[in-house]
Amino acid sequence: MENDSAIYKTLLESTKAIPWKIDWKSMSFSYIGPQIENLLGWSVESWASANDWAARMHPEDREWVVNFCVSQSKEGVDHEADYRALTKDGNYVWIRDVVHVVRNESGEVEALIGFMFDISERKKTEAKLIDMQKELEAWSFKDGLTDVANRRMLDSVLQLEWENARRNNQPLAIIMLDIDYFKQYNDHYGHIQGDDCLKRVAKALSHAATRSRDFFARFGGEEFMLILPETDEASAIKVAERCRNLIFKEQIPHAKSDVGQLLTISLGIGAITPTQQDRPLAFIEEVDRRLYQAKQQGRNRIVHG
Repeated sequence: MENDSAIYKTLLESTKAIPWKIDWKSMSFSYIGPQIENLLGWSVESWASANDWAARMHPEDREWVVNFCVSQSKEGVDHEADYRALTKDGNYVWIRDVVHVVRNESGEVEALIGFMFDISERKKTEAKLIDMQKELEAWSFKDGLTDVANRRMLDSVLQLEWENARRNNQPLAIIMLDIDYFKQYNDHYGHIQGDDCLKRVAKALSHAATRSRDFFARFGGEEFMLILPETDEASAIKVAERCRNLIFKEQIPHAKSDVGQLLTISLGIGAITPTQQDRPLAFIEEVDRRLYQAKQQGRNRIVHG
């Protein structure tokens, strides 16, 4: 039997996981694997009681981990917890503690035995994956060329603001705008300069609406859209005029425009207080018709209801 014990001890002390045992009544360590010193720097002798375990824990983790482990142990439930353990040189290592509750014949808790695992690398990987996911989500809602919100994001925001406007009986305005003679611009200056033009227009127009919920996106091609919550038609017209002024200030040459020597935009405006019967698609189609009218009437102008 002694030989078996020696084998078990060798196995326990050669594993990367750190074995430990706490006596429940005294809350003292009856055993902790020597690997603890390699991982955290604290000597085996310094692990006297559960207080040493709690004290060597990140302050942000300590309260919930200790409370969780004590309550689970009292109920006799095996459990595990992830937390940051303090190293002797003042750094932190992510630990996963897996705990088994040992009961005596009458069902009372007698001891806790478990393993500590170093999960630092796993946590770093998880953090990287979370960052990558956030980046992917950001890109999936951003237009790759102009860096403003894309059509996917636009559809989501419009649906949300439509529901808000309907529920709160508030007006909602949208402005659809189009770069005048953009095909001719591309043909004359080339696609690289055409892309640069789209970026400049998007950057300028992103400053047109200033309130936190005002939303600007690329609708597609050379078309953009502004969603203006709690905005009536008169206020939307002011924003549309600001759009035209911002593009004028950019002073982008357009030698092939029939309007003039500078790049211009055409705009369609609509405002609605949606009811249960109204549909966002029908509203967009109406505003799109007004944008078409602005182009038919000579471009470089605003058409509203």
